[in-house]
Amino acid sequence: MPSSHSATVCACASATAVVAGVQSVSFAIAAIMAFIVMYDAANVRKETGEQAKILNYMMEHWNEMKPELFGRELKELIGHTPVQVFAGAALGIFIGLFGCWIAL
Repeated sequence: MPSSHSATVCACASATAVVAGVQSVSFAIAAIMAFIVMYDAANVRKETGEQAKILNYMMEHWNEMKPELFGRELKELIGHTPVQVFAGAALGIFIGLFGCWIAL
């Protein structure tokens, strides 16, 4: 499943490129935001999932009575794979350009 985060920011950046031009400040801001969101979708969220795996392992092997806080498992699959981020970016660029084409 493509990353909806990547699709959204890439649609915004590509539409901004068409409307304001690729040399505009608006496009620069939109492109930077797109890269930040795609990095987060692929890397930071993946690391959060790795931390959840370790915490779940610790909770399973808890020798004493588990506190109530640890009564449920943490979600381990939080982020996107690089393929999902790329697919979302491609979908977003297509949607942004197609939307501008329809509007103009």
